Amino acid sequence: MQILDGKTASHSVKEHLKTEIQQLLNNDHRPPHLAAILIGSNSASETYVASKVKNCAEIGFNSSLIRFEENVAEEILLNKIRELNNDHLIDGILVQLPLPKHINEEKVIEAIHPSKDVDGFHPENAGKLMQGLQTFIPATPYGIMLMLEHYNIETKGKHAVVIGRSNIVGRPMSILLSSNHKYGNCTVTICHSHTHNLKEICLQADILVAALGKPGFVKADMVKDGAIIIDVGITRVPDPATKSGFRIKGDVAFDEVAPKSSYITPVPGGVGLMTIAGLLKNTMQAYLSKER
Repeated sequence: MQILDGKTASHSVKEHLKTEIQQLLNNDHRPPHLAAILIGSNSASETYVASKVKNCAEIGFNSSLIRFEENVAEEILLNKIRELNNDHLIDGILVQLPLPKHINEEKVIEAIHPSKDVDGFHPENAGKLMQGLQTFIPATPYGIMLMLEHYNIETKGKHAVVIGRSNIVGRPMSILLSSNHKYGNCTVTICHSHTHNLKEICLQADILVAALGKPGFVKADMVKDGAIIIDVGITRVPDPATKSGFRIKGDVAFDEVAPKSSYITPVPGGVGLMTIAGLLKNTMQAYLSKER
């Protein structure tokens, strides 16, 4: 069993980006600029956005954090997005999800110009992904593919089972794993809350991607020997023994599944770090497409 270490893999991606940025600066180009919008004061969202801003600084990106109160009017948010769309110095825009209930998430996603949609959620970019065209890949699936690439994991001909069908992870993950490229060419099954015989299907998986948001859901008896386990889950669960009062758990019962796996991602320290790497790569792509 080998740990798929997100810290190591993301460091490799960031070092490559850092070198690219230094070359740009040496040639009198400006650095890429990511704008992040945060609404309200959800502690998890605060943590995620702070990490994204920190990582931008580490590799030489500029970043802007734009905050709104929880009760911000939808039109004010949309106007800010339009303003960022029209700002040539802003290369990528992300709006941290989830949004307050009074704001239409779909309307916000569609307001971001596809050329600045570094989260890869805009319908135009989703359509391009489906067709195998150059586009922004949603950051978490992109990060997972970068992880497979970093560890040079053979995927051709394998049966991949994805638990979860969200537009953010499950659906794009299934497209990427089935696509005709070096770290694709899998036969993919998508499972969800209405799937019958889920355990039996998971036991067929050479690659199992757990992205359903239920801590410890995948048990040892759902995993065949030698499977590659990708745990996308990241849920805060109460833990009075910790200083923060909570700990992070994945969708996989790590301690019992790890001994059966050939490769496995830890939580934390796995896919979450690669998600940020994917976001940074998308921002660089957005920048380069404008500056060429």
